[in-house]
Amino acid sequence: MEYKVKDLALAPQGNAKISWAEQNMPVLMLLRKRHSALKPLKGVRIGAVLHVTKETAVLMKAFVDAGAEVVLAGSNPLSTQDDIAAALVEYGVHVYAWRGQSSSEYYWCLEKIIGWRPQIVLDDGADLHALIHEKHLDLAEQIIGGTEETTTGVIRLKALEREGLLKYPVIAVNNAYTKHMFDNRYGTGQSTFDGILRATNILIAGKIVVVAGYGWVGKGIALRARGLGARRVIVTEVNPIRALEAIYDGFEVMPMSEAAEIGDVFITATGNKAVIRREHFEKMKNGAILANAGHFNVEVWIPDLEELARSKRHVLPYVTEYELRDGRKIYLLAEGRLVNLVAAEGHPSEVMDMSFANQFLASLYLVDNKGKLPLRVMNPPLELDEMVASLKLESMSVRIDSMTREQEEYVKSWRHGT
Repeated sequence: MEYKVKDLALAPQGNAKISWAEQNMPVLMLLRKRHSALKPLKGVRIGAVLHVTKETAVLMKAFVDAGAEVVLAGSNPLSTQDDIAAALVEYGVHVYAWRGQSSSEYYWCLEKIIGWRPQIVLDDGADLHALIHEKHLDLAEQIIGGTEETTTGVIRLKALEREGLLKYPVIAVNNAYTKHMFDNRYGTGQSTFDGILRATNILIAGKIVVVAGYGWVGKGIALRARGLGARRVIVTEVNPIRALEAIYDGFEVMPMSEAAEIGDVFITATGNKAVIRREHFEKMKNGAILANAGHFNVEVWIPDLEELARSKRHVLPYVTEYELRDGRKIYLLAEGRLVNLVAAEGHPSEVMDMSFANQFLASLYLVDNKGKLPLRVMNPPLELDEMVASLKLESMSVRIDSMTREQEEYVKSWRHGT
């Protein structure tokens, strides 16, 4: 059994947390039970780069129970929960993950996954997909297919596809309705503030909160900021349609150059680089707090902050104080990385239930359709998405209507008019 984790003695603590997640992930647990006897993934090697949390553990255990050999690495150097990593090793998963990795250690773990020559590749941010396409094209030829969990990763994979370089089909799990409409909005919206509050213990009520980006993640963050009593919630955008949507949802919209002067708390959620940079730092009020909810630590442009600061220090475990030359102090949370996973535990289990059910079903779909799918980035089949939603409603004891035969015929016909 090969692995590298911080400490196997942490496994009992990790198992207790996983048990809690299992109680709150009924859809994935039902799928796990259904497929544990049939072993549809027997003999299939799965390489996964995901945040190593208790929710991820439930997914990994589902894959093991379905017959797969699973290799897992963390998708962020600071998001791995060491007790969960240890517990997964006990369950038979080859884990290469520990909290506080250097960049070189992070990529060493990805190379270890590649060494297992996975046939299904699950990714969160597309670092593993990119590494395979850059340095291991021989492996790409034997890969059945892959999945991608994030908006950022889908953007990268779409770029590969546009350039004609994508070597295997990828299902954009991020684009499942039961993923982005719930995980990105409700999951990130809540967990982002969970991270901010654990890191700082500030009061959101009365604050001016600036949200950069109004995609599904930004929508969730803005919604929760309002719910926590923020005095003003300001959205910055580059997309005119999303900016208009933010206005119609009741939020203020302005350029970051203007918001920088008045904001108390800034949260980035764009998937782009240098969204908050030198020109904005120079305008911020003393005590401004910066947090990032995007996948990579590039949205708050730290090189500019480092150049402007005359000193910096850690004032709390996940809070770095940058004192600028004019005496103003700006506070960066979680080193600019995902604040919800560095300073907190990530999304609630209830919402990850749907996201990881999609991951599980997408992997089965890839295996069932081996050699039949185009070399493209594809959305999950709608029937799988609807299956996840139906199972989730069932777990919540919610019933819905069904169409009559006449209604089904009506919506399929072009002959009915006024």
